Amino acid sequence: MLTELQVENFKAWRELSMEFGKVTALFGENSAGKSSLMQFLLMLKQTKNAADRGLVLDFGGGPTELVNLGNYRAAVHRAQGTEEALPEMGWGLTWRLPAELKIGDPLGSPSEVLYTGDQLQLTASVGPAGSGSGISARRLTYAFAGTTFELRPKDSGGKFELASDGRHPFRFVRNVGRGWPLPGPVKTHLFPGAARNLFQNTDLLSEFENAYETLMDRIYYLGPLREHPQREYRWTGAGREGVGDSGEFTIDAILAATDRDWRENLAWKRRTKPFQEMIAYWLRELDLIESFSVREVVEGSSLYEAPVRRSRGGPETTLMDVGFGVSQVLPVLVLLYYVPRGSIVLMEQPEIHLHPSVQSGLADVMLAVALHRNVQIVVESHSEHLLRRLLRRVAEEKQPHSGLALSHSDLRLYFVRSERGEAALESLRLNQWGGIENWPDKFFGDEMAEIAATSRAGIERRMRAANG
Repeated sequence: MLTELQVENFKAWRELSMEFGKVTALFGENSAGKSSLMQFLLMLKQTKNAADRGLVLDFGGGPTELVNLGNYRAAVHRAQGTEEALPEMGWGLTWRLPAELKIGDPLGSPSEVLYTGDQLQLTASVGPAGSGSGISARRLTYAFAGTTFELRPKDSGGKFELASDGRHPFRFVRNVGRGWPLPGPVKTHLFPGAARNLFQNTDLLSEFENAYETLMDRIYYLGPLREHPQREYRWTGAGREGVGDSGEFTIDAILAATDRDWRENLAWKRRTKPFQEMIAYWLRELDLIESFSVREVVEGSSLYEAPVRRSRGGPETTLMDVGFGVSQVLPVLVLLYYVPRGSIVLMEQPEIHLHPSVQSGLADVMLAVALHRNVQIVVESHSEHLLRRLLRRVAEEKQPHSGLALSHSDLRLYFVRSERGEAALESLRLNQWGGIENWPDKFFGDEMAEIAATSRAGIERRMRAANG
């Protein structure tokens, strides 16, 4: 689970520092920089996935890329002047590990534990290569159990050295006769292979690298624009990592889950439902349709259809004939239940084309999944209805469909605005009664400001009355 992100000099962000909750929601002005936060994480994921180990950052551009940022000049904040004069881009990413990690002494007893913890942080920076075009990785540090493990510049000639600081610094032991310096980081998150050859005890660095790559593998993304539904779908039996950036693999994911007999429930000890039944449950709860399924048109044809019934006893029809609402929300539901537990889901404007009541219900889906399936959700939204439902559930202290307890600390809400051409992030202070204590100006217009002021005044009156 992501816990913190710091970024310097990325697109509209000169500086950014934010914390994550089980559900993190970004609201604010258009073109202020909300999508850039998603793009940054996707850039890190596609850099990890890149086959070319010589690529420092994968800015995208291919047809299957998660994000296309062009190049370093296009991605760095306020790029001016020559390539060599462009500023450095830096970041720090902190996350909780799925389980406690124990690091032993590579040169000692296998049972001897040097470091143990469940949180890891990576900090890195990149900048112009200095000669010619391109960029180079400037620094790489992993922080674990109060100790840092760093690959840092040794001199201006592009040579690096390993160092360790903190409560219990680690002593890297060189192999005899191998005193030459190290090359720089690989892909911004890997130590160079030479580190294993020059030192006797650097195997522990692989633990950090693997943990970071596992984190990147757990990130899934769904964009704001979804594929139009079809009357028939061809499926050959292959599974998918997710539902696709535009939801184009939604039916594939449903069929893969059905074929593997995946079952889900709303909370621990609740009755489990087959995957399709869980999706149909939420479509009914959102008051979109009465029934939903995916079935083969003719046995052995590999062609499938997705019949739906709008009302009890009504005729069956297809996804194409029930409007944009179902086809817009279906990829969201499928993705949230299809990804493995402990995943991180990034979503942009999931509320597009949805009725206000469905937007509110979507907040309940997110909370149920985050609390029960331990899926962390980061959502960019313009929906006041989604926000209102989140605040209401905090005040009620639970998510009603699952019955699971909800605390205001489970949510992180942010307002993004543009100030003098730079993105600025304002953390919304959420109290235990579901109120926002620092309501931003022009947040969803005057209507929401009036509602917020009314709620705040009511709370203040009740507190004065309680105090006599």
